[in-house]
Amino acid sequence: MNSNHHLDLLRAAHFAARKHCDQRRKGEEASPYINHPIAVAETLARVGQIDDLPVLQAALLHDTVEDTDTTESELIEHFGEEVASLVLEVTDNKSLEKYERKQHQVDHAPFLTPRAKALKMADKINNISDIMRAPPAGWDVQRRAEYLDWAERVVSGCRDANAHLARAFDEALAEARSNIVDLNNYSNSRP
Repeated sequence: MNSNHHLDLLRAAHFAARKHCDQRRKGEEASPYINHPIAVAETLARVGQIDDLPVLQAALLHDTVEDTDTTESELIEHFGEEVASLVLEVTDNKSLEKYERKQHQVDHAPFLTPRAKALKMADKINNISDIMRAPPAGWDVQRRAEYLDWAERVVSGCRDANAHLARAFDEALAEARSNIVDLNNYSNSRP
């Protein structure tokens, strides 16, 4: 990556940090939200072996339209059509009910571009890790298991985009399911 690419990547990180500055993750530790898009970009680069600048920028920005006041035109102005298009491709339609949004992700995943599929897998890998390490308040074992099943259905439509990410997802999913079994066994053995 040349120095201009480094600057463009840092510009995206700075933009995302400003947009997410007052947000926290849903986990009990309420970590700064920006940790999530940074982790997704890092997963794409390290695990997925992706050095495609627009994909890495989109990873940093992937929740800005969905979870902040960022608009499509703002992304186009700052990062161009290509990055904005990738972000929009993985953005949930918040006008839909939660169940419909979740089902839309499953149904739509096979039709994403390969770059968006890779981004979607990296996002799910990191969400699984976060849910198992620091689950959202009130998420019991069953709710976590349901998330894992749903994430697996979404990723099943994305697997062809990047073998490294597909394998990492499978590993994260297997570890999370093992942890859920352990948690179930522990809670069932308590008096």
